[in-house]
Amino acid sequence: MTHTTAQIRNIAMTGHASAGKTTLIEAMLFKLGAINKQGHIESGDTVCDFESEEKEHGHSLNVGFVNFDHEGKHFNMIDTPGFPDFLGQSLAIVPAVETVAVVIDAGRGIQTTTRRIMRVAEQRHFPRMIIINKIDEHPGELEALVEAIRETFGSTCLPLNLPNADCSDVIDLWESESDVPTSFGSVADAHQQLVDQIVEVDDALMETYLTEGTVAKDKLHDAFEEALREAHLVPIVFTSATTGAGLEDLLHLMAHLCPSPLEGNPRPFLVSDDDGTEKPWQADPTKASPFVGHVFKITADQFVGKVAMVRIHQGSLKAGDSVRIGDERKPVRIAHPQKVFGKEMTEVKEAVTGDIIAIGKVEELHFDVVIHTDETLGGLHFDSVPMPRPMYGLALEAKTRGDEAKISTALSKIREEDPTFNVERIAATHQTVARAMGELHMRVILEKLLRRFKLELATEPPKVAYKETITAKADGHHRHKKQTGGAGQFGEVYLRVEPLVSPESSTPPFEFVDDTFGGSIPRQFLPAIEKGVRKAMIDGAVAGYPLTGVRVSVYDGKYHAVDSKEVAFVAAGKWAFIDAIRKAKPVLLEPIVSVEITAPSSSMGDISADLSGKRGQMGETEYLPGDIVLIHAKVPLAEMNQYSSVLKSMTGGQGSFVMDYSHDDRTPPNVQAEIVAKYQPHPDDD
Repeated sequence: MTHTTAQIRNIAMTGHASAGKTTLIEAMLFKLGAINKQGHIESGDTVCDFESEEKEHGHSLNVGFVNFDHEGKHFNMIDTPGFPDFLGQSLAIVPAVETVAVVIDAGRGIQTTTRRIMRVAEQRHFPRMIIINKIDEHPGELEALVEAIRETFGSTCLPLNLPNADCSDVIDLWESESDVPTSFGSVADAHQQLVDQIVEVDDALMETYLTEGTVAKDKLHDAFEEALREAHLVPIVFTSATTGAGLEDLLHLMAHLCPSPLEGNPRPFLVSDDDGTEKPWQADPTKASPFVGHVFKITADQFVGKVAMVRIHQGSLKAGDSVRIGDERKPVRIAHPQKVFGKEMTEVKEAVTGDIIAIGKVEELHFDVVIHTDETLGGLHFDSVPMPRPMYGLALEAKTRGDEAKISTALSKIREEDPTFNVERIAATHQTVARAMGELHMRVILEKLLRRFKLELATEPPKVAYKETITAKADGHHRHKKQTGGAGQFGEVYLRVEPLVSPESSTPPFEFVDDTFGGSIPRQFLPAIEKGVRKAMIDGAVAGYPLTGVRVSVYDGKYHAVDSKEVAFVAAGKWAFIDAIRKAKPVLLEPIVSVEITAPSSSMGDISADLSGKRGQMGETEYLPGDIVLIHAKVPLAEMNQYSSVLKSMTGGQGSFVMDYSHDDRTPPNVQAEIVAKYQPHPDDD
């Protein structure tokens, strides 16, 4: 089918783990004849969960794509993982769609991932829809769940349909006003409430409604979509992927009520001027040119190689077109734009505005870049959804000699696919540390490294990357004098250090100032002094960790007309700086993370006591519907190793948590003394 922009429906299926997102998409595909046999998670034969890791774990661990046609509309539907560890993958694809559908298991209710997705979609002004799945399994809990949804996410959440008396099907409130039996509530009352909410966004419609007492359905359509765009309405729909209850109604509502790319809210692009200032730029889906697309996902295919998923925001893309990538001036030819259906890809001759396509075999494409055909848009980039910071770390080392060279390449490829996976070489601890969102996330990455790249890695908890700083002013001095039989080395430096800012601040960590006068040190040697100081900043002065928040001013020194050289002032600067730091009341800073824990309220006492034992500071505690608590706390990262296992033990597997970097704070004196006592300087520091 050749489709237009107005016919496209881009929808992300999001929500917590085991809500039934993958099964729901599978049921849709089977019902519409897009597949001949309905797959199941248990048998590992669903369209979206085709990766080996997903079949092994029995859960979605990657983003999956399907496309199909229904009722004259072309659907691009994206399946997302539900575990909190993979939240970043869900957030990354949100800008590619017009509608964020949040699937909730009728029995499990509102979970951590549900809240975070709803919050981000609201902040970024994306229309939302809530799908309550598995209604046949929990008929008695549906009314309470709707109340919990409205209490949690606001009174703008209203049903678009209601389950019938035995939950074998649903009654469409958009089409029906008759009072037929439901599993809860009145059809007439629910329809009235829905219309009341919709007409509020249109003054003329509201006046007609108040005057005549009713409004024709065709006149409600535009107001409905405006209510979605303005977050004045968040529709709730009911279904069961297992029995098919409500499935046909869900597809019909998505086809006729979800916005097309012409009707959705504009995406937040930014364009940089020549002077570096940024200003908003808005794509126009009605314009034929220039072409503008955004790479929102990178995947690796064992046959095709790198595949970039692109949402087209303006113009169209034909096979053979050349595009510019970000600021690059040299265009790149796109040979084969493709549509994705699970693991299958089908080439298309042309993709229109609003469509989602795959571009393979273009190594220059990377996550989050903008591609375009207008050389005047070189500074155009996407105002991206902030990604959660990966905080769960493992130090990695090759088990087999010779694999060291392969590690960097393999990790880089994994990193391109996953915006919440990071790898860094920690100079302070001399370790290569991989960071993921949690234990499950890391385990899946290690499995990929073994399966794809035949890399077996030794792992251990990383040493905590503390920082050093100072809390007082102090002077330092060092004379470097070395005679080797020929030309000697001489340099003498006096300098002063002081806190650049308070240790908790996030302002620049270092400032170097020349306060010399009278030529006590020739200016050509000042860069050498700074070089020595910077080396000590990296290596640390009291415990071997990088220094931050220090202002250094060189105010005096001596030199020798023959023996003074750069190397002498590098050494003199370094040791004068270390001398001053040791007098300036140095302290260690440790990373503190913000932790958000969702758990049964009965576990709150155990969780609070455990966090207190981890030197945690309790924050606000929210009591949520369903006898659930949301606990906020700030805890030293050093105390959070293996916390996933600890929380599962305390909550019987019902607790979950997310954490993100918050700030650096002073390490307690007893902890600092223990770390400093263990420090052994490198041989060249003696």
